[in-house]
Amino acid sequence: MKVYFIGAGPGDPELLTLKARRLLGDCRVCVFAGSLVSPGVMTLVNPGAELHDSAKMSLEEITAVFRDAQERGIDVVRLHSGDPSLYGATREQMNRLDRLGVDYEVVPGVSAFQAAAAALKTELTAPEVAQTVILTRTSGRTPLPAKQQLERLAEAGATLCIFLSGTKVEETAATLVPYYGPDCPAAVVYHASWPDEKVVEGTLADIADKARRAGTGQTSIIIVGRALARDLPDSRLYAPTFGHQHRKAREEP
Repeated sequence: MKVYFIGAGPGDPELLTLKARRLLGDCRVCVFAGSLVSPGVMTLVNPGAELHDSAKMSLEEITAVFRDAQERGIDVVRLHSGDPSLYGATREQMNRLDRLGVDYEVVPGVSAFQAAAAALKTELTAPEVAQTVILTRTSGRTPLPAKQQLERLAEAGATLCIFLSGTKVEETAATLVPYYGPDCPAAVVYHASWPDEKVVEGTLADIADKARRAGTGQTSIIIVGRALARDLPDSRLYAPTFGHQHRKAREEP
């Protein structure tokens, strides 16, 4: 018996891995994040599978499903939104499985920050502008460590992908303006890759108002950084004078 922690991706069922799709189609027991996993992904689950919505369950209730499946010798699919390694609360579940002596495997998925970048048709990095991407969130019911407060992270000037903060766009923009400037590109993407996806682009000066008017919600991701701009210098990678092991450099004409 094994538990498969599967990344359901951001919403579009076609963004699942082939392995994830196969396991969903074969599974007999599925514990899924009902508040976050898209209905489109759920259509891929074996119609005869037992379904358990973890949005309504405690950790001990989830563990009880694992234990029951162990006694019956049945594999379990534990379906998480995005990628299980980010904000998935998988660690405590794995700790319980270790105590039960149950084997488990992780099947990665596309994260919301990747789907949001795709919706924006942009790169999150740019040479000499931002070579670092920070995945973070704002403080809420779960506080942030003091050294990981948004103000501290902003000092790096990296591209920020801010999860679980869709209702805090105004507060987030105000916090970041002193570090990035009011003209810094910013975006809010709601339900990236879902049929009702909303993409809002602007600057730190106006993104909160634009997001409010667009009606983006809690399950949005905020992206901020100079790398989002279009008018940036070309990278050196494809410059004719830039040689490497696969291409000789050519002199400028």
